[in-house]
Amino acid sequence: MKERIEQYFRDSGIPHDEVETLAYRYYVDYGLAIRGLVEKHPEIDVRDYNDKVDGALPLERVLRKDPALREMILSMNVGKKWLFTNAGESHAKRVISILGLDGVFQGMTFCDYTHPRFVCKPDQKAFEKAMREAGVQDPSLCYFVDDSLPNIERASAVGWTAVHVEESLPADAKTGSLRIRSVLDLPSVLPQFWARDS
Repeated sequence: MKERIEQYFRDSGIPHDEVETLAYRYYVDYGLAIRGLVEKHPEIDVRDYNDKVDGALPLERVLRKDPALREMILSMNVGKKWLFTNAGESHAKRVISILGLDGVFQGMTFCDYTHPRFVCKPDQKAFEKAMREAGVQDPSLCYFVDDSLPNIERASAVGWTAVHVEESLPADAKTGSLRIRSVLDLPSVLPQFWARDS
């Protein structure tokens, strides 16, 4: 992904010696390198971004069906399961399909790279958009799982319960916070959503 994003920057006319630094800086400052490109270089037409970057990734070689993940999500006892991603719609649907998660989510909030003022995590407006699209008004009813610390911090700031997925977290870590090594560990920090009625 990093290589394709940087090549996209080069193809868009960003000086080669600035590409790596700018792509990283924009990712840190805006949540997505492409968001920074749109913000700082409005003269660049990014309508082909999805085809040249996300859509060109060989995801089938990297991802595979994950029956355990599907079962865990399906067994959650919650009102609505909503996917909130910084990916474009077609990329997100492709990942869902490859992982075998079709039909698991009631909806999705994604990034429309073709919209000149699109918002993405960790921007607060992206979280507000997700709530609007999911039909939720009370932020305390939102539970959020992500591997990006800035996204986790923003979710907490807007009143959501946030669970940080950190693969490098020691297996025996006693953190006192909602941190897990794998999304499959989610029941260990939010057991109420898997509690069986007696």
